[in-house]
Amino acid sequence: MISALMPSPIGHALAGAAAAWAADLVPGDRVWRTAPRYASWYAKAGNGLTLACVCLAVLPDIDLVMLPFTPQVHRTATHSIGAVLLVGLVAAVVARIGRRPVARVSLMCATAYATHLLLDWLGADRFPPFGLQMFWPFNDGWFISGWDLFPQTARRQLLSPAIIRLNVIAIAQETAILLPIVVALWLVRVKALAGLAAEPAGRDHAAQ
Repeated sequence: MISALMPSPIGHALAGAAAAWAADLVPGDRVWRTAPRYASWYAKAGNGLTLACVCLAVLPDIDLVMLPFTPQVHRTATHSIGAVLLVGLVAAVVARIGRRPVARVSLMCATAYATHLLLDWLGADRFPPFGLQMFWPFNDGWFISGWDLFPQTARRQLLSPAIIRLNVIAIAQETAILLPIVVALWLVRVKALAGLAAEPAGRDHAAQ
């Protein structure tokens, strides 16, 4: 039975935030993603949609719940392009109902989910079958890059000294890789959206 993840939920969450903030830089209807200067950090970070992207980036590992019953289910359907397309479709429907830009929200959510596949593909895997069924349902093959950019993290015996050390080192490595990207995207996003927020305000003052 598989006893490790690649990488940890922390790494996947960082990638989800990066996907959300990167999508905010794509030109188009973005004013609704802005927040006043006096708003909370949560509002400035993108409110519930950014949080949803963070959760979506971690969500594929929900298949771990089924491991006691179906040992080979991990990194199959939930770790596939089929699941990414389904997430994009559901996000489009929700955006339509919420009167938000359908294409932007769908792309943002699907990309956040897809980051999980990307990070796992770039990660180390010591338990066969190696990799993930990335192209299910179109292809049931298993794919892995072999680059081992992200080390595995153990989920058994979490409180043992050896496992704590293993996980701390792995999380530190993935954080060192992903956190600078997230911070850079945050800084660029803040500057870009601040300019967008100022434009409607400027037009309102001119109209008065």
